[in-house]
Amino acid sequence: MNTDQKFVITISRELGSGGRTIGRLLAEKLGVRYCDKEVIESLVKEFNLSIYEIERIKAKKKNWFADFLDRVTPVPNAESFVGFKPRYGEDWNKDVTTDELFQAESEIIKGLAEEGSCVIAGRSGFFILKDHPNKFDVFIHASRPKRIRRVMEKQQLSEEQAGIVIDAVDASRENFVQRFSGTSRYDVRNYDLVVNVDNMTEEEAAGLILERIEASRKNG
Repeated sequence: MNTDQKFVITISRELGSGGRTIGRLLAEKLGVRYCDKEVIESLVKEFNLSIYEIERIKAKKKNWFADFLDRVTPVPNAESFVGFKPRYGEDWNKDVTTDELFQAESEIIKGLAEEGSCVIAGRSGFFILKDHPNKFDVFIHASRPKRIRRVMEKQQLSEEQAGIVIDAVDASRENFVQRFSGTSRYDVRNYDLVVNVDNMTEEEAAGLILERIEASRKNG
């Protein structure tokens, strides 16, 4: 990957690995935009759903909208979203599927990548941007004990509760990735770099990724 040109780095991560923080630190080191909440907030705005509802939607294999028939209202105007033109708007109906949700998410992510160099956390970026000419894909993982400790701390949960949350999110994300990419998010062939962060700080992990990116530029 050439950092002298417009580039995208995608960060896929396990819940509790610290991947979101690592992605933010990496973006700061590179002096580029970090895209995480923008994607979620745009989806929330587009579909008028909560973050938690979106995560539950993604875990389902069939039409998900029946659960929300009585609660969803037409979405507001989204013309101001970066790189995104709403497909649904006033045409919002009760037949929206997970496929359409993925399509909206894909449009948002591609729009962000088109605008300029950035680090994009999660959201199946490694697959959505598979044809991007200047991209580096990273997967961040950690041991279950470390993940549980972090989730317990961040979400104020018991050890048992943290384990349940991790299992649910893992299953949700894997199902979503398999559905639309035809591959597993755990398949290392999807990434340029896989990092086990058990024995390093988030700062060290971000530094390691940056080193590998620089090495790929020199070798490319």
